[in-house]
Amino acid sequence: MPTTSRPSVVPEISTTEQDREAKLYNVVLLDDDDHTYDYVIEMLCTIFFLSAERAFKHAVEVDTMGRTVVMTCEKDQAEFGRDQIHAYGADPRMARSKGSMSAIVEPASL
Repeated sequence: MPTTSRPSVVPEISTTEQDREAKLYNVVLLDDDDHTYDYVIEMLCTIFFLSAERAFKHAVEVDTMGRTVVMTCEKDQAEFGRDQIHAYGADPRMARSKGSMSAIVEPASL
């Protein structure tokens, strides 16, 4: 029985540079005086699965520089990380701590 072959059609796919490179965003933890180093370390280990050593470095940086980039990723993931920081709650080690730390999402500079 004779076989007929169908021509294979490959759809033309147009990709732009923007499609090839997803834009990246930083999750930036902001400093305040209402949370202890232990809180920052615990929070970063819990939310971002950082080692205690790496979390401590972020705690020092946020304390001395006023901010630290804790994660760089796509926008939806960055917003989720920021929201997790905002939802973490007050520091039980400090009576004046009334809520979570602040964080922002900003475009990562390339």
